[in-house]
Amino acid sequence: MNVNPTRMELTNLKRKLTTARRGHKLLKDKRDELMRRFLDMVRENKQLRRKVEVAILEANKHISVARSVMSGEALDVALMLPKMELSLEVSSKNVMSVNIPVFDVQMRSDNKADAYSYGFAYTSGDLDEAVENLSEVFVMMVRLAEIEKSCQMMSAEIEKTRRRVNALEHVLIPQYIDTIKYITMKLDENERSTTTRLMKVKDMMINQQLEMQKKQDALA
Repeated sequence: MNVNPTRMELTNLKRKLTTARRGHKLLKDKRDELMRRFLDMVRENKQLRRKVEVAILEANKHISVARSVMSGEALDVALMLPKMELSLEVSSKNVMSVNIPVFDVQMRSDNKADAYSYGFAYTSGDLDEAVENLSEVFVMMVRLAEIEKSCQMMSAEIEKTRRRVNALEHVLIPQYIDTIKYITMKLDENERSTTTRLMKVKDMMINQQLEMQKKQDALA
């Protein structure tokens, strides 16, 4: 670092080095905690995705059977006017300085029968199974979307924190240490030079006093 080798600059650099080391420790702790929470979310995401895929596959099977039993017009009419209503509230929560999304699904009715918007007399039982599977998997899909978005945001924050940790650890802190060492050596060198000059001046003054004493003794 291009600085003046002065004691004031040395004091400032030592203060900055202490701050950098403290920041490095805090960022490492943050990175480790983010990684722990990120891995927990990844595990939950993997399990939830597997459940969602199985449920959707099952629903598709029932829909396919229902289409083979019912006419396309009858199926469209049965699903035309759904009775179940829901609302989605979106908020956020702060996790290690990352504002991850929170999705809250609210059903307008607690009656599970509202999921069926048709009468059972002229529809296939497989359609009932498909509707039931889809109504159950919908909440899981919302949760899956929440987790996947959170994983993306936390992954970006982990990468940013990792770059900061590496910059402090491999660039800034070594620069501070090397510069402090350079200034310390320069100050020590200047101090030795000053001491040497003072000793020479002292010797010259002593020699002058001795010469003057000799002259006074000769005159006497």
